[in-house]
Formats: sequence, structure tokens, C-alpha cells
Amino acid sequence: MAGNNNDNDNANTRAEMSDDQDVAGAVSRTRHLKGVWLYIASALTLVSVFVAVNQIFNFGFFVDYVIFDSRYLYLVLSFMLPLVFIYFPASKRASRDSVPWYDVALAVFVSALCFYCTFWAEDIAFKGWEYNAPEHGIWAALAFWLMILEVVRRTGGIAIFLIVLVFSLYPLYAERLPTVISGIGMDWQGAATFHIYSSESMLGIPMRAFALLVFGFVLFGVTLQFTGAGKFFINLAFALMGRFRGGPAKVAIFSSGLMGSMSGGPVTNVLTTGPMSIPAMRKSGFSRDYAAGVEACASTGGVLMPPVMGATAFVMANFLGINYSTILIAAIIPSMLYFFGLFMQIDAYSAKNQLQGMAKADLPRLSQTLKDGWYFSFVFILLIWMLVVLQRESTAPFYATALLLIINQFTKNKITLTGLKYLMAAAGALLAELAGVLAAIGLLVGALSSTGLSATLANDLIFLAGENVFLLLLMGALTSFILGIGMTVTAAYIFLALVLVPALPRSGLDPLASHMFVMYWGMLSFITPPVALAAFAAASVAKSSPMKAGFQAMRLATVIYFIPFFFVFNPALLLKGSPGEILTVLVSAFLGVTLISAALQGYLVGLGNLGRDLTGLLARTGLFSAGIVLALPGGGLVGVSHSTLIMIAVALLLFSALCTLIRCRIFGYRLKPGAEAQPS
Repeated sequence: MAGNNNDNDNANTRAEMSDDQDVAGAVSRTRHLKGVWLYIASALTLVSVFVAVNQIFNFGFFVDYVIFDSRYLYLVLSFMLPLVFIYFPASKRASRDSVPWYDVALAVFVSALCFYCTFWAEDIAFKGWEYNAPEHGIWAALAFWLMILEVVRRTGGIAIFLIVLVFSLYPLYAERLPTVISGIGMDWQGAATFHIYSSESMLGIPMRAFALLVFGFVLFGVTLQFTGAGKFFINLAFALMGRFRGGPAKVAIFSSGLMGSMSGGPVTNVLTTGPMSIPAMRKSGFSRDYAAGVEACASTGGVLMPPVMGATAFVMANFLGINYSTILIAAIIPSMLYFFGLFMQIDAYSAKNQLQGMAKADLPRLSQTLKDGWYFSFVFILLIWMLVVLQRESTAPFYATALLLIINQFTKNKITLTGLKYLMAAAGALLAELAGVLAAIGLLVGALSSTGLSATLANDLIFLAGENVFLLLLMGALTSFILGIGMTVTAAYIFLALVLVPALPRSGLDPLASHMFVMYWGMLSFITPPVALAAFAAASVAKSSPMKAGFQAMRLATVIYFIPFFFVFNPALLLKGSPGEILTVLVSAFLGVTLISAALQGYLVGLGNLGRDLTGLLARTGLFSAGIVLALPGGGLVGVSHSTLIMIAVALLLFSALCTLIRCRIFGYRLKPGAEAQPS
């Protein structure tokens, strides 16, 4: 990275990228479109943006009133679902350089089904087609159902496909199941029409959230990347932190955290920022596995980082019926604890292995970096003002995108018409993937709704937990983790918010904490083996073992497995409570995370290496336990006071100190910062 870093790779250069580069901008499973298919994908995306803007802003371009809601949803799907067959191959062995005839046929067919529903939208709504459809409507619904299953197989993978398949068929066998999980049965005609025409299934909350809320933020995130924001954030991070020990890894935390907040996709973020941060980490001495683990954790954590939080926060505000600013404030401390834990582990690892920062000559100048990207501040000021002050969640990203494009035309990174083509194609790939998965999640939710199981599921979970709140949380964490496999974070959250969350407040838990709990656990599958999609994506960039990268990510992100339980036990971590309570919990939590990080890496700042022999491991165990006890907020559901927890932590720290003293005095080891402890 040159010192002046005047890289003139502007939007024109990026737009004229080679044909072998994935225009999806981070979706490695997609085809590499070129020629006429690139124009088709861009055109379909552009038309869908036009339709969304018309609906969300009430412009009434087509008629003298806003399009009927269900008609709008069908219309959006008519442009998004064909893109699934254009972008996503039928199998891993299928060509990624051309679109075969059968995918063209499927794209046309699914588009025809969507336009069919668009045409009949008012009859579908007012004549109750979900219960009494004409014969042609029944056959169209069945065909549409099958197409959605194929769409989710391509976009979500085999795991989510099987889940959706089993659950969408649930109305057909619900009556024959044991009482606890039984429901009202339906024949295949009734199930098909309910799934496709009801506002509670495919067109339910997941699809409405996508078309009316998430759509704009996905477009905004992609536009930021194509106008140079991604490079600006990375250069800014290098300029600020590149010289410190372990600098490139700390840069990854900063840059990936910011980009992840906007993109909302851990895998997308890894493949956007990873190609710059991972080679820099390798050059500074980090192993391939460790570098991949750092990037995976940082990119996944971006979904938890305000102000955007990958658009999931806005869906959560809609569910809870509260202001977005409430979600933003509540998310600040948990996300800070997560990234603080990453930072402390990286710092300890760097000190332990004597990894230095980058040379000043290899870093961009801060002044030049700010000069090249200062205008991004106006865009974020507008976005945050509209979100927090005006509370215009659905329209804010469109205004921010428009301002960004206008400002961009007066910079050296100006996007040309060619660049706009690639921008639309990249946005189309991400939007199509999300639309496909959320339409399928709608089928799953619809099956539970039509059979009546969703109304009793919360009570059943409470019954199975035996009114044990901790057991209920463990069940919720496991369910959230499993359902998070293969889904986007937003899709997983929407489903869990509908099915699982209602059981938690009924057990006395804070509603906001319950929603954040399932969101956190739903995204943990991205960094937890055996799935660990974000870690596997980072491993592909680092050319390391996917499983080793996954386990490194899991260790680095250890604190995130505890944080959701902590803020459910005591919402003071969500800044809900008295000032004294909040301050006590925050100080204790940050001290606890510091100790946890030191124990995991075997290095305590100011003391040195803790070693790997028996006494060293015992000292690290005591340190880790003390960190957990300190980070655990007293009061609330814990039932133990802060002072008691502090005394327990002090006792554990004394145990660690005793082990360290024995190790040094009896076995003759010296604690040497920056090197393995050696016998004297």
C-alpha cells in the first residue's frame, strides 16, 4: 500500500472490471455474468428499484393511487426471482460463465407466475383465493410453490431447503402428529393457495419487510462500495491503526465492522474487505488460520454494529413497535463488548508473538485519506438524522443513496453509466438472494400459521422448559443457531421473532432483550463450525483450512456466546436501568472481557506470557472464570448481587496469581512479555 495512496482506481476503473470478476461483489456462488446477461440483470434490478421507490414514496407513477400492497409484492418478485435463476447455478458443477437454456426457461416461467399473480392481485385479496381459488389459481399456486422451493435450494443451500420443504408441507400431515406438535390439517390444494395467496405466508412479514424496508438498505450498502466507501474505510483504518502492534488485524476490526453494518451480510463483508486485510495480516506475521478467523469475526460482528446493523434493527423496531433509536442505543454496549474482546485478543496475540505494526511508508496518509473520502460524512449525517430524528426508516436509505450518487459525480471516483450497470448487477445478486430466502421463510411461517401451531408453540416451549428460564434460553439459543444455518441474518431473525421470541417475554424476560438474544444467536452460525460460512469464506481468501479458520474464529469470538445471556439476565447492558446500575454493569463487563481475552490468548498485558504447562493452564482457567463472573451482570435473573460476584472474581484472581507464583518460584519460569515463558 503506497504511502500517498493516491490510487486512482475510481468507479470507472472498477466498473470496467475484467469479465472474470464476480459482479455480485461478494457472492461467490453466483455466475460471472457478462455481455447481454449483465445488461438483463442490471435492467431487472433497475426496474425493481423504480417500482420500490414508486411504492415507498407514494409517487403513483403508474396509476392515480399507490399500487395495492400484494400487487406490489408480486411485482417485486417478478423481477427478483428470475434473477435467482440467472445468477445462481443449479449445482456446483454447473457453468458459472453462461446461463443454460433450462435456467432461462425457469426464469421466464417464474416471472410469468409472478405477473399472473400481479394481474389477479385484487381478486386474490377481495375474493379470498387463499381459501377459495379458481381451478387455474390452484394450479398456478402449486407451480409457484414448487418454484419457491427451487429458489431457496439455490440461494439458501440444501440445509435451509430441507427445513422449508418439511415445514411448508406441514399442513398436509399436521393432523396425524402427536398432540403437542399437531395442528389443523389441509389438503394440497388448500396448502398451495394459502402459501401463495395469503398475506400470512409467502407475502407475509418476511417479504413485506424485504420489499418495504430492507430493499433500500441493501441498495445503499452496494452503492457505498461502488462509490469508494469500502476502500475509504479500509484506508482510514490503516492510517489510524496500522502502525500499532498487530495493526492489520486491528484494521480488519475497524473496517469490517463498519462495512458489515452497512452490508448486513457476513460473507459479503468478508469477500469485500478480506482481500485487503488478510494479505496485510499475513505480511505482518499472522498465520493464515488466525488471519481468516479475525476477518470472519470482524465481518460477522458488523451486523451487530450501529447505526445500520445490516437493516435487521429496522425489522426489529417494526416487530416491537418502538423507535429505531431505541434499538440503536440498546445495541451499542453489546457490540462494543464484542469488538473490544476481539481487539484485546489480537493485542495479546500480537504481544505474545512479537508482531509489530506496519512501516509508515507502507501506510496511507491520514490527511490524504480524509481528503479522498471526507464527503462520505454528509451521507452518514443525513442517514442517521433521518433514522434517529425523523424516524423515516423506509425512505432514509433511498435519500442517502441519492445524495451519495449526487456527491459522487463531483469526485474523482465518479460513476459512469458503465459503472452504474455493474452497480445494479451487484445489487441485483444480493437482492435476489435475499428475496428468494425470505419468500421461502414466508412459506415456513405460513405453515405454522395455517395449522394454528404458531399460536401454541410459545406455550409448548415454556411447558417443555418446565418454567426454567435458563433452560428456555438454552433451547432458544440452540434453535436460533440451527435455524441461522444457511439463512441470512435478517431472514433468520424474522423467522425466530415470529416463532420463538413470544415464548421468552412470557417467562418474564425483557422483550427487547429477547429479540436481540435470538438475533445474536442466529448470526453465530456464521463463525461456528461445522457450518461457519463467514470463516469458510475468509479461509478461501487466506488459502487456509476452513475448519481451522472456523475454530480460530470461534475462539476469538468466545465472548459473543455469553453476551446474549448477560443482557437477557440484566437489561442494564442494553442501557436500560438506573445510571448507577448501568455504570456498575458496564465497568464490570469490560474488565471481565479483558480477563477473558487474556486467558484465551495466554497473555496478560503488563504481566506477560502465562504459559501452557499445568500451572499456566490453571492460572488461565482461573483468569477465564474470573472474567466470566465479572462480566456476568448482578441482580436481575442472576439473583446474585454485584458485590458477591466481585468477591468471587477476586477469589478466582487470587487463585490465578497463586498458580503463577508457584510456576515462577517453584518451577523457575520467568514471565517475559512477548516471548514464551522459559525456565530460568
